[in-house]
Amino acid sequence: MPFRLHFGESDLLRCRFALSPLWETQEAVRTLARPHRHGYHLPWLRRIRADASALDLEPLWLLMPDGGHNPDFLCPPPMGPLATFEEEIAGVRAVDPEVARADMALALAERPGASGSASGRRLLADPAGAVQLLAGLLEQAWRVLIAPHWPRLRALLEADIAYHSRRLAESGFERLLGEVSPQLGWSGSTLTVTGTRGDHERVLGGQGLVLMPSVFVWPEVVGGFEEPWQPAVIYPARGIGGLWSGAGERTPETLARLLGRVRADVLCALDEPAGTSALAHRLGLAPSSVSAHLSVLRGAGLLTSRRYGHQVLYERTPLGIALAAST
Repeated sequence: MPFRLHFGESDLLRCRFALSPLWETQEAVRTLARPHRHGYHLPWLRRIRADASALDLEPLWLLMPDGGHNPDFLCPPPMGPLATFEEEIAGVRAVDPEVARADMALALAERPGASGSASGRRLLADPAGAVQLLAGLLEQAWRVLIAPHWPRLRALLEADIAYHSRRLAESGFERLLGEVSPQLGWSGSTLTVTGTRGDHERVLGGQGLVLMPSVFVWPEVVGGFEEPWQPAVIYPARGIGGLWSGAGERTPETLARLLGRVRADVLCALDEPAGTSALAHRLGLAPSSVSAHLSVLRGAGLLTSRRYGHQVLYERTPLGIALAAST
């Protein structure tokens, strides 16, 4: 069933990209309970299995029905493009308990019997306490599921935003939506998200729209956020197929003999634009070593670089792409 967002002229001027470590944390929690999402994340699941088994995620899962409403206050759209987890979770802790209670009631109503269960009654009877409980669980999930891997995840998300921002400048909003996901369509002044669970419409009314790439939302596109939150569309980030690959797994042996093993690994790790620290984390190398190899590869015409936010992103030139694809 479709989800429709109706734009006015001022809304198009207020569309923006953002990434959210809190959103990735919430979706990682959801992914643990959704086997259909596991395909691209099996290496991650193996790495976190033991630590994740010690987490009590049942109160969060209770508020994550397969279809319909999920509580917006647990993961509101970030105010800026590079919000930290600490900033976002502080916003969750500060939410009005009555807003949280109404939000939780909508989610519990989607799951038969959830509102009347012991856990559901406790959440609704003490919304202020529930907010702190759920925020605490999200903090634990962040530390166990996401924080150790955040440099790698953030690099992929920032690369997606850099790519789609460039495509927006080159091709305009309508064409961009089709490239972001085939589930997104534009007609007149209305954005339609197909394949969602529930028929919903919202007039943006000058608030604009937040576009957020996500690693763990795959294969779905999520659209929503009720008042008072800004509307958002969350879509699968580009390049997650190679997200969890280890160093050297994608490096052709012939290229390693030509460039040297480490330098070839650096080149092949750039399936998506990335910064020095993310590459160092991904490859298990010192940032100073990665920086030196990046400078050589750029000097040889195999890479280009550009600044995005707080870091410099590197990506392969056509020649670098051809070499990385060699056999």
